[in-house]
Amino acid sequence: MAPSLEEPTQVDLDAPLKEKPSLVAPEPEHCPGPESQQAGTAESCTGCPNQKICASAPKGPDPDIPLITSRLSSVRHKILVLSGKGGVGKSTFSTMLAHAFSSNPSHTVGLMDTDICGPSIPKMMGVENETIHVTAAGWEPVWVSDNLGVMSVQFMLPGRDDAVIWRGAKKNGLIKRFLKDVCWGEMDVLVVDTPPGTSDEHLSVNALLKEAGVDGAVVVSTPQEVALLDVRKELDFCKKAGIRVLGIVENMSGFVCPGCRHESKIFRASTGGARRLAEEMGIRFLGAVPLDPRIGMACDYGESFLEAYPESPACVAIQEVVRAVGEELGLERGEVFGE
Repeated sequence: MAPSLEEPTQVDLDAPLKEKPSLVAPEPEHCPGPESQQAGTAESCTGCPNQKICASAPKGPDPDIPLITSRLSSVRHKILVLSGKGGVGKSTFSTMLAHAFSSNPSHTVGLMDTDICGPSIPKMMGVENETIHVTAAGWEPVWVSDNLGVMSVQFMLPGRDDAVIWRGAKKNGLIKRFLKDVCWGEMDVLVVDTPPGTSDEHLSVNALLKEAGVDGAVVVSTPQEVALLDVRKELDFCKKAGIRVLGIVENMSGFVCPGCRHESKIFRASTGGARRLAEEMGIRFLGAVPLDPRIGMACDYGESFLEAYPESPACVAIQEVVRAVGEELGLERGEVFGE
């Protein structure tokens, strides 16, 4: 089908996230969304079999938002980890960020995996065979250590290879339960790992956490322009959604040989890389992290790369990035790692 030349439908970033109404026909191409404030009244709704259903669907604030705000009131800092493109190491960075903050024994850290269709966090944290325990208070996170808890859809699947084939409404509902029903308790940092792009999961997290307060987003990229193209879209999403950008991380910024320590540029920054983009956008450049093959190995075995290979240049770079994130959160440099 040829692309339409009509003006794209404006997405309502503040649309309530209630249960999606039962439709009698598929959503048309330019549907504003059954949960949108424009549902049933937009110009594109004319002639749609679902028009009356959408128009009569309840509008207004989601009634669960006050419950979420109350549940997360004891979490001091909430960080989103974003990337416009897949394969840049966003989930890997999320795990290292969580490990880094939890290396201070006085900190309690949570890691929430909102990549519903590709939940890789449990494998990277070494807890993929665990299940969620339900108590009278709600769902308990899976604890990697005494001060590091994880929540992911992987813990609910019968097998590790089972696919999650869900539409947006069902994914939004699970994310809401992660925020509303999980007993995060008293926490210093909650890291929210998101899937690539600027779609359902991102809109859900932003809308549901708006009242609870998000400190900001860390955007992960690689040096090449192909990745930076999508990062620009992610930054535009943050601007439109009112999400503060804490900074940009350039991942896989060169390869440092563990033997000879020679550095090679695998992904060459043909347009100046993430540092140049950060300067153009007026955003803090948090740092560049070189590629170390042992990072992938640590993730495969569910280990903390920072603890296993503290001498690696990548580990030193990650620690500096985490300190920079801590500064953006208002933490002292020594407070991040308890130094």
